[in-house]
Amino acid sequence: MTTSTPSFLVIGESVADIVRAPGRPDVPHPGGSPANVAYGLGRLGRPVALLTQLGDDEVGRLIAAHLRSAGVELPADGRTGVRTPTAIVTLDPDGRAGYTFDIHWSLRPVDPPAGADHVHLGSIAAVLPPGADAALGLLERLRPGASVSYDPNVRPALFGAPAAAPARVERCVALSDLVKASDEDLAWLYPGWSEQRVAEHWLGLGPALVLITRGGRGAAAFTPRGTVEAAAEPTAVVDTVGAGDAFMSATLDALAGRGLLGPTGRPALGALTPADLTALLRYAGRAAAITVSRAGATPPTAAELLAG
Repeated sequence: MTTSTPSFLVIGESVADIVRAPGRPDVPHPGGSPANVAYGLGRLGRPVALLTQLGDDEVGRLIAAHLRSAGVELPADGRTGVRTPTAIVTLDPDGRAGYTFDIHWSLRPVDPPAGADHVHLGSIAAVLPPGADAALGLLERLRPGASVSYDPNVRPALFGAPAAAPARVERCVALSDLVKASDEDLAWLYPGWSEQRVAEHWLGLGPALVLITRGGRGAAAFTPRGTVEAAAEPTAVVDTVGAGDAFMSATLDALAGRGLLGPTGRPALGALTPADLTALLRYAGRAAAITVSRAGATPPTAAELLAG
């Protein structure tokens, strides 16, 4: 377990994914988008803490052990008596995942941890009351001294009325330096909008960089200076669980390696060249490709990623 002050703080839910596929027994996997991002950062050798909620139950202990195995620190909000969130993940014959959730998010306001120079907020934790207000309040307090990333990772069953969801997402976007979303997220949040229109809208709210993932069609990066696209790395897909989170972890790892995170690195994000952005998309895409080639949200280690 990491003992140094974390340079990454991830805020958000941990979920026990019960993976259900035709002809196979149910298999529990540690999951939840923010937890996957924290785990991915730990696997890549980055010091990271995850502010989350886990129950004192079998799946909660499973998730805690999983996260700590990658060096993820688990500060607590002091709340007791919670149960670990669960999701039934149903895989179709092509390995695509659908989700049915039993999730409660009641994060308490906490004092900002010292030392984090980048904060990542994800998914349900940013929109599900009552814990979303505490998560956003903490993000607002940390932002002056840290760069911020956000992934809406939309779950329609938990995001409330579609008409109200964009405003909640945009509140998070406006606090962020980097936003990553999938084409499916955009289609649900902004029906009929092109990716370019959404990206330009979000860039106008404040981020310097917007990344859009497209599954097997690759990914695109949008900055005020232009757009860059990259194809997906060919791979045999076992399932797609955690692919976007692995992409997010690898993106943050690559940016940290170039000194582009933290309050001093923030101004340079919007000035990345097309070559820089292409390399970033390929690096993150490789992490996603490795993840979909095996069952569950198992992102690559640094050695696996560099070997690719």
